[in-house]
Amino acid sequence: MTELTIDPILVLLDVSSTGELATSAAELLGAAARIGTPVAVIITRPGHGQDAAMAAGVQGAQRVLVAETPEVDSVLAAHIVDGLVLAYERVNPSAVLISNSIEGRDVAGRFAVRTQNALAVDAVGVDCDDEGIIVHHSVYGGAYDVDSAVTFGTPVVTIREGGVEDRAAAANPIIESLEYVGTGRRAATIVSFAPEPAKSSRPSLRGATRVVAGGRGVGSAEDFALVEQLADVLGAAVGASRVAVDSGYVPHSYQVGQTGVSVSPQLYIALGISGAIQHRAGMQTAKTIVAINKDPEALIFEIADFGVVGDLFTVVPQLVSALIATKD
Repeated sequence: MTELTIDPILVLLDVSSTGELATSAAELLGAAARIGTPVAVIITRPGHGQDAAMAAGVQGAQRVLVAETPEVDSVLAAHIVDGLVLAYERVNPSAVLISNSIEGRDVAGRFAVRTQNALAVDAVGVDCDDEGIIVHHSVYGGAYDVDSAVTFGTPVVTIREGGVEDRAAAANPIIESLEYVGTGRRAATIVSFAPEPAKSSRPSLRGATRVVAGGRGVGSAEDFALVEQLADVLGAAVGASRVAVDSGYVPHSYQVGQTGVSVSPQLYIALGISGAIQHRAGMQTAKTIVAINKDPEALIFEIADFGVVGDLFTVVPQLVSALIATKD
């Protein structure tokens, strides 16, 4: 077969239990297109591969390698690593891009060890120069931007969800089958699985393009409804500071920060959040940050693009009314 790619970039795409690509697919393929030719890898249940491959083409994959295996329902991570290694050996890529999701980090570490390649984690972008691939990171709570490059082998890079703005042009992909053969390596076994029913029509916090988050200043679980109201008007995900979570305003799954979810949305609105370094570590790479806080000395104003010093219970209802008026 004639090689159809120049400097192929291998991209592992996450697939849901029903066969849909994860929202991270578009930015992974966009990052790959920035430095080379995107070659997607899809490992999914039998019968889901073709539709997922076509969806990958819409998002920019020039070539898609598909492995279907029932092990998706029985083991954790190991089957994905097995399939990714097969794709890696076939493509011989210049880099391997993987989502920095929980499963993605697990797979990336295992894959890097098995193939004896270097691993760069939680990247917010990639570029290349005459010497090879450059990986961009935001570190120390977003206080510094740093670059890394590997000194041996093929870089294996996990990309922070929401961290890449680049998008690849749609393509008519060449779809190839990977004859999946599991290695039988030790792996955690899935005894049973039941999808959790959706509790909200709001976007998922991880990977959301807009986030409205509340902190200590919201005051109570009941008053957190104001945060949710603004989020719903904007079509945004809802987040929270650790203090808000520890105070019982919202579940831990809402927490943004060093010990919560890291987000890089286009818009981040912080309501009653002081801006402690632990919180900033999870949201400082947002493209536009808006802070509303009655304390003019709040640390959040140091990183905010727009700030309002005022009582959020006065400011936010006015903001909601104004946004609703623009839609009418």
